[in-house]
Formats: sequence, C-alpha cells, structure tokens
Amino acid sequence: MSALFWKFVWIGHDHWFDIDQHIRSSAALPKQMVAMEIYLNPTRLLDFDGPAIRNLVQAQAWMRLPERERIGAIYDFVRDRIAFGYNESDVLPASHVLSDGYGQCNTKTTLLMALLRACGIPCRFHGATIHKRLQKGIVGRLFYGLAPSNIIHSWAEVLHQGRWIGLEGVILDLAYLKGLRATLPPETREFIGFGVGIDDLMNPPVAWKGTDTFIQIKGVNNDFGIYDDPDSFYAKQGPNFSGVRRLLFKYIVRHVMNAKVRSIRAYSGPGVAAASAGNGEARASRGGSPRL
Repeated sequence: MSALFWKFVWIGHDHWFDIDQHIRSSAALPKQMVAMEIYLNPTRLLDFDGPAIRNLVQAQAWMRLPERERIGAIYDFVRDRIAFGYNESDVLPASHVLSDGYGQCNTKTTLLMALLRACGIPCRFHGATIHKRLQKGIVGRLFYGLAPSNIIHSWAEVLHQGRWIGLEGVILDLAYLKGLRATLPPETREFIGFGVGIDDLMNPPVAWKGTDTFIQIKGVNNDFGIYDDPDSFYAKQGPNFSGVRRLLFKYIVRHVMNAKVRSIRAYSGPGVAAASAGNGEARASRGGSPRL
C-alpha cells in the first residue's frame, strides 16, 4: 500500500513532496489511503517541508533506492551520522536536530521520522518511559538523584511490507557502542547503563534487516502506546524536564553528559570516533558550557 500511496504523494519537481498538491488530491483518494496520509504529513516538529531536510534528501539521493534500501540508508544515517548526544530539549524540530548533528532517543526519533516521511515512507511515533538507571554512568551522581525515576522515551515505527517495525536501535551510534564494549569484559551480555538496556551488548539488534531494532528496550517500564507524530505525544505527555531542572539540564548537565559520551566513544579508536564526532556531537558543548 505504501508504494501505491507514494505515487500520489511524490509528484513532479524532481520527486519533491508537493504539500499543496498532496492536500488537494487527498479528497480523491480511497479512504484507506487518506487514513495512511496522517503517517506521511509534516508537522511543526517533523518539518521536512523546509529547506534543510529537502536539501539533505536530495544530496543523499535516497529517493532513487528501493523502499527497503531507502529505509536502511536513512536509518544508518540517523544512527551513525547523527552521533549519540544530549540536545537542549526533547521538543526540537527535526531540522534543529540535524543542525546539532547529535541526538538521543527522542530527538533522533523526530529526525528519523521526518526523513522517512520526506522520502514517502509512512511512520508513526511510539511513546514510553525508561527507568533512569539506564542513564547511570553517563549522568553525574548529583543530577542522577534529582532526575525523575521515569524518563520520557520514544522510537519510530515504520510501515514496511504491510507491517509496523520498531526502530529503537537508531539511538546509539556504532562508534559509541564499540567504545563502550571496549571498556567492559568481553563476556558481558545483559547490560543496563551508559544509555544501553539490552540482553546482549556484544551482539545488539541495531542493524536494519527489515525487522525490529532495539538498544534501550530493556529499560522500558511504561508504555504510552502509538501516536501519529511526536507533536501529539508531547502535547499530552510533556518533555522530560521543566522549571529549574530544565535550565540545569540545558546549561550544565547535558554538557557534562556529552563529555562523558565523547570519552567513551574515544575508546573505539581515533578514526571511528572522529567520524562520528565530526558530524556535530563534538559541538555539544556550545552555548556556554563549562570547560570540562
């Protein structure tokens, strides 16, 4: 169904997504296709109708790929070219996350969804919480005590070959995972901490193979279910932090956490670490962070 719907959505102009034509044509589409339209629309956070996302899609030539390979190429880009790191907020537009060049579960999910929809791939938002112990080792003791026990968590689900597939494994770049494994005994399997919650750290299911991917799923302790987009989820559930804790996180805590992430990634080797850091995560300290 997604391949047929793609013909209605991607029309002319070098396959660019024509929003006006998309809206005008929706009334003539069968009801099933109109229902699927909600999983292809832009939103305030999924701002793929802007130039930043459009230019990236054109530069990467993802639209030339068959659907399965297209999903995989977008997934790999967000997993590894957008390094693991902590943005100033969960509620950032996809173009902002792309500009940062790094992200965590919630911000990477926003960017991944925007890129998938920009390339005609239907996707939806799955909201949950994880226990804060999953962040232990990255976050310092003081803020760990101040952080809520349950932390907002999310992942994208993509419609492929008639079924919804979870893409939670996009969160941690492979360089970070390699660095983390290098600091642990080689027999380590089940592991929770340092941003990981998985049964087998040495062989995590993070590669796109047309099936679900996971990396933090073992830390999930509350399931909010399915939403059409991140906008509707955050309108109901809110972001992770507010008030003083939000300011502490934005201006101090996240920079310390990002420095810890960089130090772990460095164990992956200079070439691998630089490939990820060069895409923006090393800029995580911008905006007045303290010297660490």
